Amino acid sequence: MSVNRALRSLGPVLALLAAIPCAPAHGAEPDAGYDAAAWRSDFDQIKAELERSYVNLAWMGSPQSGIDVPRLERRTQAALATATTDAEARRALQDFVKGFRDGHLSEQTYLVKPATPVWPEPPAAVIDPRDSASGCAALGYASTSSIRFSLPFETLPGFTLLADGITRPFRTGLVAAPNATRIGVIRIHSFEQTAFPAVCLAAWAKIASSGQPVTAAAIEGITDDIWYGTLAAALAELRAQGAKAVIVDVGMNSGGNDSGDWSVRLFTDRPVDSSRMMMVAAPVSGGYFDEQIGEMTKGLAKAPKPEGRSALEQAQQFFMRQKASIPPKRCDLSWVWREQRPWRLDACNGLIDAGFADGFKSRLPRNAYGDADVAQRLSWAASVDGFAGAWRGPAYVLTDAQTYSSAEMFAATMRDNQVARTIGVRTGGDGCGFMTKGAPLVLAHARLRFRIPNCIRLRADGTDEVAGIAPDFPLPPTEGESPRARAARVIGTLEQDLIRAAPPAQITSSAH
Repeated sequence: MSVNRALRSLGPVLALLAAIPCAPAHGAEPDAGYDAAAWRSDFDQIKAELERSYVNLAWMGSPQSGIDVPRLERRTQAALATATTDAEARRALQDFVKGFRDGHLSEQTYLVKPATPVWPEPPAAVIDPRDSASGCAALGYASTSSIRFSLPFETLPGFTLLADGITRPFRTGLVAAPNATRIGVIRIHSFEQTAFPAVCLAAWAKIASSGQPVTAAAIEGITDDIWYGTLAAALAELRAQGAKAVIVDVGMNSGGNDSGDWSVRLFTDRPVDSSRMMMVAAPVSGGYFDEQIGEMTKGLAKAPKPEGRSALEQAQQFFMRQKASIPPKRCDLSWVWREQRPWRLDACNGLIDAGFADGFKSRLPRNAYGDADVAQRLSWAASVDGFAGAWRGPAYVLTDAQTYSSAEMFAATMRDNQVARTIGVRTGGDGCGFMTKGAPLVLAHARLRFRIPNCIRLRADGTDEVAGIAPDFPLPPTEGESPRARAARVIGTLEQDLIRAAPPAQITSSAH
């Protein structure tokens, strides 16, 4: 029997089957109150807000991003078309946002509407100068990520632990490579100073010994210097112990603040260029520009020397122009739902130049203009000049798929300035994230809440850091290889790179 005749003979049966209501997807019972139109409206709201305020949208719409946005949009439309329950529709929208693979574009905690008045905000904790442990805890100092190395270097033969990462911040050690090259390993588990309780305790002791009142402002005022000073001291100790190279372990590091940029200066005595930064061309960016304008105004109020005043005025005018250039509406980015366009910084992308990840200037010595205060306002990293060059030898940055945000800024800046090479796997791909606080997107029907990043850092080759930082030495986890063996493979790979760069006899104290 031909296929066509067989199908004709089944006609009555097929008609009967077609009349039977379809079972809901995933085996779920249809929601009696399910409102398909309201969920489609929520999807339209998400897309409209992304067009309005998502800083990475044009990048995501490019082939370079690796994200097929039109396909993602079609898939979500199809999922909503077949959804018959709130759970299915909710999952479709959540999967749509996750499909951008941008950790900063993410769902926030769902907030229920209170049946009774919300509990009042408690008063601030009272700091007891005699109780530093409780005081630092009250100020938010607590390790929020893993202090241990992201690979078990300490389990390798001949490893020496120099700092545990708890009582002494920055877990640090020395390991002997197969050809006896001594390689230092230093762990930066976070680029947020509050993730280092020992730093707060040291600041507390310093303030108390000076006879000054121990306050939150006083602690905050010196923790940065203690953090960078401790990192510099750890690098100096590795140098003194004969390390010929250093591995900076930022695996499982979820990020933090601008220290991801500033700390690069500790690993070289050469000038370091910060990444170019862009803000979204939307009202939310006004807050960032206002903050910078205010900083320049404060600097001018201190009556700096004429050359410093001129530089501050130039910076102030730049940020004022950028704020004034925020358009009432971004250029039309609705094309991203229909097609892919190559990434071009000068194309329709809805971005505004915001200077650099380091502020107005990409780099500036602290003694520029003869005024440290002026320099630090123009280029924030100038504040760590006193710790620069703590290490000057070969350096490698160890990354994994859980290296995010400021840790990616660190890896990218180390690599793009040729301070270090990277090893491991591509980073998670969060990129810049936020330079100013904006209200989350709240969907009208579902009440789902999403945060939307507002800044971009561009690498030396012009690509968006949200793409992740690819390693110079890819070392993916391998079937049949234990974490210890993988740690040994990292050490062996780096030793071979050192040998290729210079014969063993010449791998001497260049780190000094």
